Amino acid sequence: MKKRKFSWLLSTALTSSLVLAACGGGGSDEGGDSEGDTGGDTESGGGEEEAAEGESYEWRFVTEENEGQMQYEYAEEFASRLEEKSDGQISIDVFEFGGLGTEVDQVGQLQSGAVEMAIISPGFTGTMVEEGQLFALQFLLPENQEQVHELLESSEALNEDLAGLYEEENILPLSFFTEGFMQWTGSSELIEPSDFEGFTMRTQDSPLIQQSYEQYGADATVMSAGDLYTGLQQGTVDGQENPIFFIADSSYHEVQDYMTISNHNSYVAMMTVNPSFYNDLPEDIRAMIDETVEEMRDVGFEMQDELNSELLSDIEDNEDTPTEVTELTSEQREAFRELAQPMRDYYRDNAGDQAGEILDKLETEIEEITGE
Repeated sequence: MKKRKFSWLLSTALTSSLVLAACGGGGSDEGGDSEGDTGGDTESGGGEEEAAEGESYEWRFVTEENEGQMQYEYAEEFASRLEEKSDGQISIDVFEFGGLGTEVDQVGQLQSGAVEMAIISPGFTGTMVEEGQLFALQFLLPENQEQVHELLESSEALNEDLAGLYEEENILPLSFFTEGFMQWTGSSELIEPSDFEGFTMRTQDSPLIQQSYEQYGADATVMSAGDLYTGLQQGTVDGQENPIFFIADSSYHEVQDYMTISNHNSYVAMMTVNPSFYNDLPEDIRAMIDETVEEMRDVGFEMQDELNSELLSDIEDNEDTPTEVTELTSEQREAFRELAQPMRDYYRDNAGDQAGEILDKLETEIEEITGE
């Protein structure tokens, strides 16, 4: 797949650089418990020491997407910045989706320490951290992407409460970020709830996502992204949901006659690390990671905005495999919203012990940001 050159890559420079200081004398502890956490000999020292001069680190970073798509390009930029900050001491291999297995395989690899970094979609961990199904609640997050960005950056419900539950499962989220609004594609038009009756909808492995589509009358079917194009082409499933850039780059629109600009949700992903790997790093190396996470908040937001805008035009202008694109009216959105609203109570009752507390806090945070 051709790699895009984004305008933000041309205009964005490193805002700051941390200098690696030589570590004088002192004993050297063995590396962390995580398998393959660094390349060569490392000094963990409980994360209290600085990296020894000339010490090298070789890490693996897995994503759920391919070259040219949001997660992969985010990871590549993240890796490039860390390499530059460290003057080449840090080297990160970024893997496309499927390079080391399925989405579920990659989660297990991060937990075991077989890989150090991963971008994970909470929808693929809904049976592990049930509270993570929060992001499957349709018409919950703000309808403005700038506000979604602000929420993901500042939310205590997400960055502390929910992140803590993932850390208990040996997954440490360093940030949550949006990949853009979710849209529907289908073999038939999807503009009102009755259009979903008898419609087979592909979903991630999340009970709440499946239940959400059953609210509309659809038949929910779990399927990996790696099988989805063929599933749509052969009619195993009738439709799917994804951000615009992923629909276009995965060519789903080529085997779907209709796309609905529903903006029913935002696709949220987590930038994560293995906790043992991260906590055992020297303090200055860990600080570099933290600094890069902060830099990538705005860079990642600009990336998704450019990708989704550019590729919507590509879909609309494609005459070889035309797709009818329809944007829901406010009245049509309200019809879906009414059916989606009871899923919040379903989440509170079925998505883990802390589900109600996290959702209540998040709803308050959303109200503060949107003023509604």
